[in-house]
Amino acid sequence: MTITEHSTTTDRPTVHRPRRPVPWGRILAWAVMVIFLFITLFPFYWMLRTALSSNTALGTDPGSLLPVGINLGGFERVFGLQDVETAISQGGSGASINFWRYLLNSVIVATTVTVVQTFSCAMAAYAFSRLRWRGRDTVFLIFLGSLMIPQIFTLLPNFILIKNLGLVDTLLGIMLPTMFISSFAIFFLRQFFNNISREVEEAALIDGASKVRVFFTLVLPMSSAPLATLALLTYMTAWNEYFWSLMVSYTDQSRVLTVALGVFRAQAPGTGPDWSGLMAATLVAAAPMLLLFALFAKKIVNSIGFSGIK
Repeated sequence: MTITEHSTTTDRPTVHRPRRPVPWGRILAWAVMVIFLFITLFPFYWMLRTALSSNTALGTDPGSLLPVGINLGGFERVFGLQDVETAISQGGSGASINFWRYLLNSVIVATTVTVVQTFSCAMAAYAFSRLRWRGRDTVFLIFLGSLMIPQIFTLLPNFILIKNLGLVDTLLGIMLPTMFISSFAIFFLRQFFNNISREVEEAALIDGASKVRVFFTLVLPMSSAPLATLALLTYMTAWNEYFWSLMVSYTDQSRVLTVALGVFRAQAPGTGPDWSGLMAATLVAAAPMLLLFALFAKKIVNSIGFSGIK
């Protein structure tokens, strides 16, 4: 007897997955970001391209996107590694530039302003955040209002003060107006101190610690991240300061690197500006700040966002 088995097949309904719509909004957003990134970075590339070119070749092919007549003559003139004849033959002025002296002055000014301003503003911000005293909120509003005053309005009073103190053409004269107080720094740190739990400080006070000891041994260590971010922002601002330094410094004794770039530009030979050397000097002056910002950009953004949340 033969048994025939019939296999039955069941028809399953076909599932049609909905087609995902094309994310045109995201594509447009990325395209806009790429365009803005290109616009932001292109000047730095053009600066590097000019620094690696020779002045003679730049005159013959100014629109080239790549370096023309590639050489390091611009950097050699900045660091004082070229003799006068070679510098003049390559389009330089032949005048010496005391680059290392200017660099040392910039480091001294930026470092001193950063250390003193960060420490003094931390104490002021803690006073506004924790101490109770008459007129505290009014004084804080005055500090915030000073953020709306353009720097151009304070240049002349500050210059008269520095001149009366006999600090013109000194590094201290450059540092003094911004050394101790910054309204933005006080506001920045006060927002962070307001987020620190008061119970921790009250426990330390119950154990016999003074307000000063609580500030130095408890609050400051807990605030290391915003303090480091503020110090970096302050250092970058002090490093890039130009107009005030130009008003106060007249000789190499107090001239900082940003002002030295203007002096280097003014030493143009009769054939025209030394664009290769000028762009090389600008690149060298900007390189430390670009490196610092590239390393700590994420930390800066996170600290600013956190300090603004109550």
